Order: sequence, then C-alpha cells, then structure tokens
Amino acid sequence: MIDDAHPLLLGSGSPRRREILTTLGLPLRVAAAEVDEAGRPGEGAAAYLERVTLAKLAAARRLQQAVGAGAILVADTSVILGDSILGKPRDEGDARAMLRALSGREHQVWTRFAIAGAEAELAPAATPGRAEALHAETVVTRVRFRKLDDDEVASYAATGEGLDKAGAYAIQGIGAFAVAGIEGSYSNVVGLPACEVVAALRAVGLLARFPLSPARAS
Repeated sequence: MIDDAHPLLLGSGSPRRREILTTLGLPLRVAAAEVDEAGRPGEGAAAYLERVTLAKLAAARRLQQAVGAGAILVADTSVILGDSILGKPRDEGDARAMLRALSGREHQVWTRFAIAGAEAELAPAATPGRAEALHAETVVTRVRFRKLDDDEVASYAATGEGLDKAGAYAIQGIGAFAVAGIEGSYSNVVGLPACEVVAALRAVGLLARFPLSPARAS
C-alpha cells in the first residue's frame, strides 16, 4: 500500500514522469532502473516495450527495500511511425531526420507501464527479486504533426529539447508548435498516462483512496 511511510518507487530517471506523479500528489521516491534499451533485430514495438519494461521492473525490485517503497512503477515510451520505432536521437542530425519523417504525418506514442507491490505481496510461487507485475498495460495515443518547413526542423533540432526524448520532440515544450492534434492521453505523450496509472493503482489495491489529502495535493 502506498502511503507516507511506504512511498511509490518510480524506477525511472525521467523528469517528466516524476513531475506527472508529483502533480498527482503521490508519495514518491525515485531511483532510476538502468537497463539496456537497445532494440533487437526484427523486434516489434509490443515485444520491445514488454521486454524493456520487465527488465526495468526487475532492476527496480532490487532497489525497493533500500528506499522502503510500498510499490514500484516503471515505464517505457516509444514513438511508432509506420513500422518503425523512433527512439531517442543519437545527435542533432538524427533529430532532424526524425522530425522530417514525422512532418505532415500521424504517428503513435506507446507507453507501457508496469506496477509491482511489496516483496511480501508476491505470489507464493514467485521468487523474491524477480519481476512479478501486479499490472502491466500499454497505452496508445495518436499524434498528428503539421507540415514543417526545413528551417523549422533545423531550428527546433538545434534547441536540443528533443535530444533526450523518443521521436526527438517534447509535446509539453517548444515541440508543441508541430502538433496539429492528438487522439488519446496527452500525458501519455509526455511520458506516463496519468489516468490509467491511477486507475491501475486503485484496481490492484495499492491506493486506498485518491486523491490524497488536500495538503499533499497542494
């Protein structure tokens, strides 16, 4: 159960995910779960996200006891354009290439998140320290870019805003200038689907009530 004494452990170094959870007023600890996020030959988006998320959950499980967390949340986000997975750009030139590919087209943003409870809540047959998810879900949002001029692509890439983000843009930042519309969760594009995460935490019994006290949410 998540409370002041047993906060939610976010196994991610993403400042966007941390901000979303902080805005929701959840007691929080952050400890990035470092895993290899490189794709494998022929690996589709669904298989990639499932593999990486489970790896992050296993890594975060090893950190849980040290921070006294009551639950764990991990997530991974990918931008899907046609049959291609667009991860974080290697450099500014790669960012320009991604933005040109997205220009004037619709793409999808997939975020898969997984939730685990405390070690004591593992099923009897489970092995302590393993990635045993109480809930795992992939949320998909459709995003439509307007047609971008070459100078817009170059100027935006040069800001560096998108260099640490899948698809090379930030919908919550300057990158909003390129987004003509979305269908689905906005926070999912930022990095974590807030609505679905809260619903999942409630469904598996890790949040006794929500929202928490007014003092915490302020």
